[in-house]
Amino acid sequence: MKSLLILAGLGQLALALGSIAIPRVLGWQEQTKKFRPLLRQVFWTYAAYIWVTNICFGLISLFSPGVLLDGSPLARMVCGYITCYWGARIGIQFFYFDKSDAPTGRFFVVSEIGLVSLFVYLTGLYGWIALGGH
Repeated sequence: MKSLLILAGLGQLALALGSIAIPRVLGWQEQTKKFRPLLRQVFWTYAAYIWVTNICFGLISLFSPGVLLDGSPLARMVCGYITCYWGARIGIQFFYFDKSDAPTGRFFVVSEIGLVSLFVYLTGLYGWIALGGH
């Protein structure tokens, strides 16, 4: 299980690293110029919170897998929180995102499949640990 958590940590850190390109790929700078200043600031603040959360989940999983597996109430609650976080991301992917304006092409299709696969892996792994299945 420790190896699976280390892999999850690496996956979340890779996601955070890859996320650096999203503002450029989706033209956030140009799009957010249309927002009122407060809305633009809130948008970038939320984007930063999500990015840092992904990094923190990755670092915890990479460097402290034993702590997440110790069966304590806190470890199980943290894993439950991470499960909800990534599970919500899956729901958003399939039930909320309007992909009619999304980039097209093989790279983007393969990237989406990879991302969704990562989200499913993370949701399943942390969910299993949260339920005491380690």
